[in-house]
Amino acid sequence: MRKSIHTDQGAPPKGPYSQAVVASGTMVYLASQGPIDPATGERIQGAFRQKAERVFQNVTTLLEAAGTDWSHVVRTVVFLNDMGNFAEMNDVYLQFAQAPYPARTTAQSNIGTAEIFVECTAVLPEA
Repeated sequence: MRKSIHTDQGAPPKGPYSQAVVASGTMVYLASQGPIDPATGERIQGAFRQKAERVFQNVTTLLEAAGTDWSHVVRTVVFLNDMGNFAEMNDVYLQFAQAPYPARTTAQSNIGTAEIFVECTAVLPEA
């Protein structure tokens, strides 16, 4: 009842996990996405906003590969290594998330130099 989702357009996994999983043909669970350039597999450099945009673009790519989009996201979890970046993350988030907004948790976490990771859960649109 699980289907692994993989796309070369998304950041490659750095370990034994799927980029996303479709469960029972109705739900999509995305692994945490960081500011990884899919073309190189390397963490991007630059300002926090650039990193946040890259993360949310990576999430978008995986949602599309699974057959869904941001309008079907029901839960988002954002990990920040510095809550001082909350407002800027929120500005970037609003470029992707749509009302009615998904339930969201934003937590400070010791995630090293990546600064931001995002994971989410979405439903698949009815065929």
